[in-house]
Amino acid sequence: MLQVRASPTFLPSTSSSSPSSSQAPTPSASFRRGSHRRGGLVSFAAAASPHRGAARRPVMAAAGAAKLEDADALIDSVETFIFDCDGVIWKGDKLIDGVPETLDLLRSKGKRLVFVTNNSTKSRKQYGKKFETLGLSVDEEEIFASSFAAAAYLQSIDFPKDKKVYVIGEEGILKELELAGFQYLGGPTDGDKKIELKPGFYMEHDKDVGAVVVGFDRYFNYYKVQYGTLCIRENPGCLFIATNRDAVTHLTDAQEWAGGGSMVGAILGSTKQEPLVVGKPSTFMMDYLAKKFGITTSQICMVGDRLDTDILFGQNGGCKTLLVLSGVTSLQTLQSPDNSIQPDFYTNKISDFLTLKAATV
Repeated sequence: MLQVRASPTFLPSTSSSSPSSSQAPTPSASFRRGSHRRGGLVSFAAAASPHRGAARRPVMAAAGAAKLEDADALIDSVETFIFDCDGVIWKGDKLIDGVPETLDLLRSKGKRLVFVTNNSTKSRKQYGKKFETLGLSVDEEEIFASSFAAAAYLQSIDFPKDKKVYVIGEEGILKELELAGFQYLGGPTDGDKKIELKPGFYMEHDKDVGAVVVGFDRYFNYYKVQYGTLCIRENPGCLFIATNRDAVTHLTDAQEWAGGGSMVGAILGSTKQEPLVVGKPSTFMMDYLAKKFGITTSQICMVGDRLDTDILFGQNGGCKTLLVLSGVTSLQTLQSPDNSIQPDFYTNKISDFLTLKAATV
């Protein structure tokens, strides 16, 4: 069975807003019937044999990230590249220049490619269709969205099948929960529901809800806030799970939009409870990927456009890290004295692998 260390860095993160914030509250005892402690490890019965990769390296401020000059050296030093999607592969529904050729280059050199996104609005199957629409050939098994991570996490703790999940989020979460065999309610259909605050009005909620999963939600409203709050505050042992706490997201390529962190923040504010975060920078998905593909994390390079999610995700997992400046993070932000998260390398966009390769031949 998969063994997850009881160290804070192995538990889902509670926040992406602080570089050092990686600890999360452990699941309620009522949902840990299949788990037990052995030698300082928490063993989850839902998963298979443990993967023992490289030791986690501590996250600390470095003197400064190095500009990527020799792409071949980085490519040859790892077996697997994990790519964030928004701001790295595409912006909104627009593919970033040079991406297809870059992915073809890496595949031709025998590299495993994995795509990890904190965006929970789509399931893995739906993301597969998006890749296809953009002209990219990516297998569903190479895609890991935070919607999938939420369902996988519930499986890993043996979440009771007779309990329900209330979803503040979109279709991606619902589809992944359904595939995992969990009962759910909420989602986009609750986006049209309103509360009439008449004198003496009392809002009912389902007492069988054992977890509230919060992700990015374009149909977010006060009904969902109140329903999720009631479940977390009044249902004994109810879990508060966040797919991510991203401050902004790329809904279009024209500007940044308020991200899933704004929805999570509303529930945190009303419940005064920190969520279990299953997306980046939590190491839950990294451990899952390492086990699934049988790879050592030191043989992975994490490529992303965000310091507090992508780069911290890679560093927490013991991977090499490459920041691209094609998304959220600017060079000014990276080099600011206020920034304590420094990747191993940075470059403008992933297609720099092509030009830097040519320059070093």
